[in-house]
Amino acid sequence: MAMDGANGVNGPPEKTYLIWGGDGWVAGHLKGLLQQQKQNVFTTTVRMENRESVMAELEHVKPTHVLNCAGCTGRPNVDWCEDNKEQVIRSNVIGTLNLTDCCFLRNIHCTVFATGCIYAYDQRHPPGGEGYLEADPANFGGSYYSATKSKVEELMTTYSNCLILRLRMPVSDDLHPRSFVTKISKYDRVVNIPNSNTILHDLLPCAILLASAGDTGIYNFTNPGAISHNDVLALFKKHVRPQFEWKNFSEEEQSKILKAGRSNCELNSDKLVKRMKVFGVEVKDVHTAYEECFQRMKAAGIR
Repeated sequence: MAMDGANGVNGPPEKTYLIWGGDGWVAGHLKGLLQQQKQNVFTTTVRMENRESVMAELEHVKPTHVLNCAGCTGRPNVDWCEDNKEQVIRSNVIGTLNLTDCCFLRNIHCTVFATGCIYAYDQRHPPGGEGYLEADPANFGGSYYSATKSKVEELMTTYSNCLILRLRMPVSDDLHPRSFVTKISKYDRVVNIPNSNTILHDLLPCAILLASAGDTGIYNFTNPGAISHNDVLALFKKHVRPQFEWKNFSEEEQSKILKAGRSNCELNSDKLVKRMKVFGVEVKDVHTAYEECFQRMKAAGIR
């Protein structure tokens, strides 16, 4: 059942947002942003695959916009998905499509917080070279999680009400367990490969702008450029935890301790940058965004 509505001071706003996966990490950030904007926002934890329950929730709240932050990523990581494939399909494929379809039938705009972990570096897209565009076909299926995500994305593009935002290695201004920085800061060893990252502080307000404007299609939802694990941790050490140390190992060594492969790639975010300029918003490059993220952490006393 939906909960936590918040009306504007001058009466109910024109738009009503319903966040799916309402008890989750990204969902919580979105809810906070929308409440700060005095928007009418509700959250729900109704299972996406339960069609009757989904339709009942949409009828109850009557949202103009659904923000889908739900899904199965695995705990503690995507290796979990290799042993729970049916549950992954039920949530990430059947559930995601069902929610999108129910919104379509009710003329509701649906934003899906998806993943860019559907690519891997290749000869045409080497590290430091050309980044993957929104229209490039997925080429990474090394994990069951990524394989299902690329397939469902292809199907979702059929829906004229659907906005798909590809996040990668998202980071928040704290040490939340789901944040990429928290994860790699706790590993015994890390690989040192450049990747696209999503700094939530910078990009979640952009998601609200895109949804509110009714944008559809796919956006690579990452800060421009790529940054290596070592560069991230060096900035973390510089601003947040001066005593921090870490060790590296190779992809080959990493593969011996993982059940599933990991996506490493750079996404081209030119489309997002260009669109945000229309709103007067600058999307900062990933190195600048990280520097400012860790500065905010330090100012907040996070260690």
